[in-house]
Amino acid sequence: MPDASTASVSPTANIGVVGLAVMGSNLARNLASREGNTVAVFNRSYEKTETLVTEHPEAGFVPASTYEEFAAALQKPRTAIIMVKAGGPTDAVIDELMRVFEPGDIIIDGGNSLFTDTIRREKAVREAGFNFVGMGVSGGEEGALLGPSLMPGGPDEAWVTLGPILRSIAAVAEGEPCVTHVGHDGAGHFVKMVHNGIEYADMQLIAEAYDLIRRGTGKTPAEIADVFAEWNRGELESYLIEITAEVLRQNDAATGRPLVDVIVDEAGAKGTGAWTVQTALDLGVPVSGIAEATFARSLSSHREQRDVSGALPGPSDDAFTVPDADAFIEQVRLALYASKIVAYSQGFDEIRAGAAQYGWTIDLGAISRIWRGGCIIRAQFLNRIADAYAAEPELPVLLSAPYFVEALGRAQAAWRDIVQIAAGAGIPAPAFSSSLAYYDGLRAERLPAALIQGQRDFFGAHTYRRTDKPGTFHTLWSGDRTEIEAEDTH
Repeated sequence: MPDASTASVSPTANIGVVGLAVMGSNLARNLASREGNTVAVFNRSYEKTETLVTEHPEAGFVPASTYEEFAAALQKPRTAIIMVKAGGPTDAVIDELMRVFEPGDIIIDGGNSLFTDTIRREKAVREAGFNFVGMGVSGGEEGALLGPSLMPGGPDEAWVTLGPILRSIAAVAEGEPCVTHVGHDGAGHFVKMVHNGIEYADMQLIAEAYDLIRRGTGKTPAEIADVFAEWNRGELESYLIEITAEVLRQNDAATGRPLVDVIVDEAGAKGTGAWTVQTALDLGVPVSGIAEATFARSLSSHREQRDVSGALPGPSDDAFTVPDADAFIEQVRLALYASKIVAYSQGFDEIRAGAAQYGWTIDLGAISRIWRGGCIIRAQFLNRIADAYAAEPELPVLLSAPYFVEALGRAQAAWRDIVQIAAGAGIPAPAFSSSLAYYDGLRAERLPAALIQGQRDFFGAHTYRRTDKPGTFHTLWSGDRTEIEAEDTH
């Protein structure tokens, strides 16, 4: 609880922000710009607090130099958003806030925390009498300032207070704020994790499309920028397509060369893609497009391996010829769209599985709607995803919705051609090809998994089921190879 030294501080703020690096500062400015909000701000280094307050007097911030002052400045129930580095720093701030807050107050983690950490924290904070919300925030620095997509989890009680505040700052798409109460404890950070996994896949697919067009047509980055700008006026319209055109148009001031040719071809990652894949493996959900995109970043960063692999044999340089550049570009566009549909479908499959595993009630249609604005993966076709779940909330796989069946039907011939061309030319297109393999796996009436079950039964007595009668069986492979009925291990 606040101590006596802060008793004279007037509780004028309805929301507070702890952590004033770029994301925290921008979010605080966004909050302060909305009618009805007064924002208390605190940073471990008071210099950052002073800088923010001085540079933005119009915001009317309430600065605090101690946690006690911060708590005393907040109206009850005190509500504070933590915007610090995930992990230990987040735990440290939570401990400090619990020290100065009172039961019923609300602590929100707006960082990219692992959802299992959020589950742990929510339980501990709840047991201490406070409300804890793990909230995904997407949109980067610009989104934080102008309107992000927000994915809060946490208790219903906290949402009553927090909902109006978050709706005031969220991006707006088609008249709707891009925020919803995702679910309890770790649900918000789980959904944000999957969002980032889809983002990995989307970015890799776009990079593969660029690479194929450049190698196949000889177009310059600026010319390919025009291609992406044109795509952004159609069914591929999205934030990532839009900024791809901007990046490809940029020339390096020092050399005059296209900036994309000056940037080292090693892609960084902050872990959320890997978390998405690891969690999907735990849940038994195939997210092959997301996985290949994550592995592609890893491969790009292993320069020591790539530098010694130049002697590996491959197709000759003249193996890749495109007789009709416009037709080839249209094939790439269709392959990109089809693969993008797979990436989103796999992501929504993971959200559904996570909800079942952790006891969350997550509205998949609502998730697609809040991703339409403010976030990195915002795209026109998220409306089609929302339509699909509105028509059939329990849709077992997004690809089976009529709109996507039609779209994939239009795209599949070009998709297959592009994967074949890339393989024949020795051009890596792991996200394109793995997405197609997943699609064909779903289509297959029978998969070779039957052989794998036979192998597993041979070396490990793992048993199998039969197509012609119920029960679980084992063949006595090291004996007379008769079949016996076994205890069901499935």
